Amino acid sequence: MKKFVLNLVCNDNTGIISAVTSFVTESGGNIIESGQHVDLDDKRFFMRLCFEINETVTLETFKMDFEARLSYPEMVWDVYDLSVKPRVMIMVSQLGHCLNDLLYRYSIDQLPMELVSIASNHERYKSRVEHEGLDFHYLPITAETKPEQEAELLKLIAEQSIDLVILARYMQVLSDNLCQKMSGKIINIHHSFLPSFKGGRPYHQARDKGVKLIGATAHYVTADLDEGPIIEQDVKRVDHAVSASDMVAIGRDTESQVLAKAVKLQLERRILLHGHRTVIFQ
Repeated sequence: MKKFVLNLVCNDNTGIISAVTSFVTESGGNIIESGQHVDLDDKRFFMRLCFEINETVTLETFKMDFEARLSYPEMVWDVYDLSVKPRVMIMVSQLGHCLNDLLYRYSIDQLPMELVSIASNHERYKSRVEHEGLDFHYLPITAETKPEQEAELLKLIAEQSIDLVILARYMQVLSDNLCQKMSGKIINIHHSFLPSFKGGRPYHQARDKGVKLIGATAHYVTADLDEGPIIEQDVKRVDHAVSASDMVAIGRDTESQVLAKAVKLQLERRILLHGHRTVIFQ
């Protein structure tokens, strides 16, 4: 048996759950996870089904049959074979906590992905990455070279058939063109002080202002800087006794955990986009 995931969004209608689940079972599927949600404000229906199905049923055949049998107003849907692991590229600059965490989780099979390569605008982690047997791509960026380096990045993404790009503290702003071409396929992580403490040393700025909560946000990348649909967030409480360096350490741990959780949700096809928001079936 293999596992398929069906994700579906459409206008809310009577009988959708019955029709979809009946189709899956009639196709030989055994449903092992089921999640539904209705947004009452705009009457949109969201559904995620994970089901086992015989090896003889191909993804292409299942999709063709589903399209022929079921249709609802403004329906957006897709089906994924979980045995086919998404191909992933990680991008990093000079802070390696998120990269190291992802490499470790990948090494112990916590993240169901095929990690293809690492790209960076610095060479700091070249030996670390190559030690893991992974390809490292050095793409140094200046104001003058940014367009050509982004073109090179897009070429790599195409050549390596990358399904997901993870920005593991990659400290370069991606162009609108790149964001549009990879819409829904780039995940970023940042501290949750934004927009209050922009620029360098945000944790030091936060301590100076007496901040009591340290957080991190993982989100999809869009042309609006750090304003894409949010996937995962977490916070840790601090007090007056915590130094700025302690806050940095707590913040980096939180960033690593939040990014890993967001990536896992994406890899397991648990996220459905809803405008500027996300619907996530845990």
